[in-house]
Amino acid sequence: MRVIRWVVLAALGSVAVFSQTPPWRLEFEVASINSSSLSTAAQANAGQVNVGVQIDGAQVHCANLSLTEYIRAAYRVKEYQVVGPDWLASERFDVSAKLPAGAKREQVPEMLQTLLADRFGMKTHRETRDLPAYAIIVGKGGLKIKESPPDPAADSAASGAAPINVTASGSRAGVSINYGGGSSYTFANNRFEGKKLTMAVLADSLSRYVDRPVVDMTGLPGKYDPTLQFTPEDYLAMTIRSAIAAGVSLPPEALKYLNGASDESLFSSMETLGLKLEPRKAPLEVLVVDQMEKAPTAN
Repeated sequence: MRVIRWVVLAALGSVAVFSQTPPWRLEFEVASINSSSLSTAAQANAGQVNVGVQIDGAQVHCANLSLTEYIRAAYRVKEYQVVGPDWLASERFDVSAKLPAGAKREQVPEMLQTLLADRFGMKTHRETRDLPAYAIIVGKGGLKIKESPPDPAADSAASGAAPINVTASGSRAGVSINYGGGSSYTFANNRFEGKKLTMAVLADSLSRYVDRPVVDMTGLPGKYDPTLQFTPEDYLAMTIRSAIAAGVSLPPEALKYLNGASDESLFSSMETLGLKLEPRKAPLEVLVVDQMEKAPTAN
């Protein structure tokens, strides 16, 4: 189905690797922005799409990321927290930039904010909205999944000393995301398999495949290797939702398929891990995009 062909565009948990905001305005020393829509379409038609973020020393390279993904990285928000026109998810760009002397990679988000404002004319505001959500909580019988075994080499690489290299690839067979430091997941063959995922990252990852945000409310600090098994029907529904979230135009028959989707196998599979997805209404902060151009000013 065409849906499977395009689902790869939904894949990237991008850059949940940055921290606090300094009080001054930061910007890249130089930055080049180029549309990647043609290359992405060509890759998708060929059955393979690759996206990624690499930060090595002063060099920053982002490939095939949507404007939604740049915004969430710049403002350290989840995908569901970005509120704006639908085309934010479908317009994709490559960014190559250089950090100024003395800058740290933890300051990249603020530099992205400056880049988005200067080159796309972006203006935003924050507000709180009551949104339907799923809360991940520990089930009544207690947690049934063990923490990932320690891996000193991977943990050292994830500590901040090594270059950042977050990559995602996908094809008709499924999606694979590598966050670095041994943390990754695959969504393929009717299942979700994670390695060294925190509960917060698991929640963020699942948000791509269901009809509402998923919020971690377990309070668990560790990393885990969760495996979730789905029925073919639920897997297809999750695939369709991820494609929609990526801004992909789908045929009417694909959208109609969601009317009867239940996600029952997702709920039951979470229970085998000692976890529960609980529907809730939650006051969640969102970042509203008030103004933004579809194309950047010239390099």
